[in-house]
This record gives sequence, C-alpha cells and structure tokens, in this order.
Amino acid sequence: LLPQVPELQKSTVRIKHPERVAGIIRAMKEQGMHRLQVISDFDMTLSRFGCNGRRCPTSHNILDNSRVVSEEGRRQLKDLLHYYYPIEIDPKRTLEEKRPLMVEWWSKAHELLSQQKILKSDIPQIVRESDVMLRDGFDELFNRLHKYNVPLFIFSAGVGDILEEIIRQANVFHPNVNVVSNYMDFDDNGVLRRFKAPLIHTYNKNNSVLRDTEYFQQLSARTSIILLGDSMGDLTMADGVPSVENILKIGFLNDKVEEQRERYLDAYDVVLESDETLDVVNGILRFVLTE
Repeated sequence: LLPQVPELQKSTVRIKHPERVAGIIRAMKEQGMHRLQVISDFDMTLSRFGCNGRRCPTSHNILDNSRVVSEEGRRQLKDLLHYYYPIEIDPKRTLEEKRPLMVEWWSKAHELLSQQKILKSDIPQIVRESDVMLRDGFDELFNRLHKYNVPLFIFSAGVGDILEEIIRQANVFHPNVNVVSNYMDFDDNGVLRRFKAPLIHTYNKNNSVLRDTEYFQQLSARTSIILLGDSMGDLTMADGVPSVENILKIGFLNDKVEEQRERYLDAYDVVLESDETLDVVNGILRFVLTE
C-alpha cells in the first residue's frame, strides 16, 4: 500500500480501495502541512471504546454515573439510554426517522441533568474519578499536530465541559485545539441551569450547527482534511469546510463489527476494527508531516 506508512499493515485495518487511499495520502503530503487540518469526533474516537474488557465511558456517561447525579436521576438516564440507543444504531431506520428521536433523547437527558444542581467546580473531580481513557498514542497525536501548527477541530455530541477537562487533565489541550460540543450553562453561583444551544446530537454534525462558526472560514486554505469518527453521523463533520481538495475518512468500528463492516467499508476510506489505538492516524501524520 504505502511502505512509508507501515501502520496500514496492522491486522485491524480494512480498506476497500487501497490505491485510492494511497493516492489521497500522497496528495496530502505534497500539499504540505500548511494545507492540513484534522476534524475529529471525541467519544469512542479519541477516547477508548473499551479498557480491560469493560466499556469505557463517554463524556455523557461520566456525568450520568457520577456522584453528582441522584440514584433516581441515574435510573431515568439509564431508561432513556435503553430506549433510544437501539434506535440510534438501528440500520433499518433512516436518518430522517432518527433525527427527531435523537433531539428528543438529548433534550430529555439534558433536562434531567439540569435538575441535578451540578456544580462547575465538581467537574475536574468527576473526570478524575471516572474510568475514561484516551486511545493509546493520543499524546503523540495531539503533540505532533501542535508542533506543526495543524488545527485539530473536535466536533462532539457529548458534553463539552467534560471532554475539555479530559483533554486538560491529559496535558494536551494545546492552542490549536478547537471544540464544538454541548456546553453547560452555569448560573452566577456555578450551578448548572441548562445546556447552551445549539443542541448537537449524533446525526446533525454538519453545516446546520456550524453555520455561525468563523472557524472554518479562517481555515479556508486548509484544504486537506483527515476526518476521524466512529459512527455514520460523523461522516458529515467536514461539510462546513469551504473548499476541500483531499479528504481521508478514518472510521473506528468499535461495536458489532461483523454486521456493520460492509456499511463502514462503503462509507469510510480506512476502517479500524476493534483497534483501541491511534497508531494508524499517527503513522499517516508522521508520513504527511515530515519534510
């Protein structure tokens, strides 16, 4: 494929059109680091899906399962998960059917959390006490992008305050990192009163949410994009970018691998099956960003 990127030979890697992928990566290297940006999902993409045989928490899970949420609140959040999550991943339903139901789920969950009197000052501790883990190689990824001044745009349907704290505690919240997510709105006493608009769920990660952000306008020269995601909803994350010349979509296939493989191979250029590392991404970046 590309001898310069040995990581693409890993057993977890599946690629439907190897020549095309090699061509995109070569083109990115030719365009150079000044044309590159990385757009990534957070939960289960930059963070791990599993650790030591257990599921790792998402940024919402971290909050839902923390001591700041009452027993009753936890029970209700779990009920919502059991009702809506199967809908979110149901291959038989269209996006049009799913969208209003996802809005309903996120809105109800945020409403429940807003009743819990969560304190802004509790967030560092909540994150510290959680089982969250970033994927192996995260420090290399964040530090290399920072070193070469490559913008990293994190686009998440999770909780922005929590995921920023995770990155901060990992010591990789560099100035080139920009996050769009669901942020909490605290009152003057630092108590959560609601979540700020716009609501971002799995299936509206696109232009509709980004219309007002200057972010992509400032980066109009960044026409090479590496996109990292783990769901079908992540494929539209680059839709706000004004002019795209090269885009490489890398998908983490974490769950129900056999039954989802075909869909992922059709949608993503590179599919990583049950791979808890960022090895492949780092290998590609090493090749693209070396002089």
